[in-house]
Amino acid sequence: MTDTESRDFVQSLARGLQVIRAFDADHPSLTLTEVAERASIPRAAARRFLHTLETLGYVRSRARSFSLTPRVLELGFSYLSALSLPEIVQPHLERLSHRVDESVSAAVLDGDHIVYVARVPTRRIMSVGITIGTRFPAHATSMGRVLLASLAVGERVPSGPLVSPATGQRIDEGALEASVAQAALDGYAIVDGELEPGVRSVAAPVRGGDGRVVAAVNVSTAKTRVPLEALRERILPALLEATHAIDAELRHV
Repeated sequence: MTDTESRDFVQSLARGLQVIRAFDADHPSLTLTEVAERASIPRAAARRFLHTLETLGYVRSRARSFSLTPRVLELGFSYLSALSLPEIVQPHLERLSHRVDESVSAAVLDGDHIVYVARVPTRRIMSVGITIGTRFPAHATSMGRVLLASLAVGERVPSGPLVSPATGQRIDEGALEASVAQAALDGYAIVDGELEPGVRSVAAPVRGGDGRVVAAVNVSTAKTRVPLEALRERILPALLEATHAIDAELRHV
């Protein structure tokens, strides 16, 4: 029996969350049909969920379109307010971004995905807008690789077929496992065009007071602007210096 077939699984709650997740930075306003398609639920169900969310103040409607209201931030506020990490990391990201003149982000691992918890953008280099809360498959990102590297060996590679977001082709699990193992040895990971063509990034782990990896920080750039050699020789040392500074601060939290 799968988790979704369990008697304790509340399908209506799951569908309501799917409706909320249908909206993102690239789709801030959606029609009823678009919500149903993106949430993979029938139009009738989408209509009921949107009406409920609107009544509760999480969604607003205008003409034939719907959008989220700022009240949805309440859903994540308890987590973020209890987590001092974003507040601690942000100044370090700003200094690092200023130093290397590139976009810098921090993320945590959530299952098989990473979730952005802090970010300092300098220029947009990806077709997908990245904001706090953006999720990407961990296996396709540099931050995901170093976060997966912190897990036990048997847990490092997500189960099921893995596909490259950049090419749509299946990823060889053995090669991915080797890459994650190398990240564990090196203390950093570089991903070159695997999340999106033309984008490369380098990431390093952030450790909490108990020494365990709690997050990752990366510097992302365009391949045409920063050669791989410069990424290793100029940006990586600055990144490691920043993560070590974050580690030191977290030890005193």
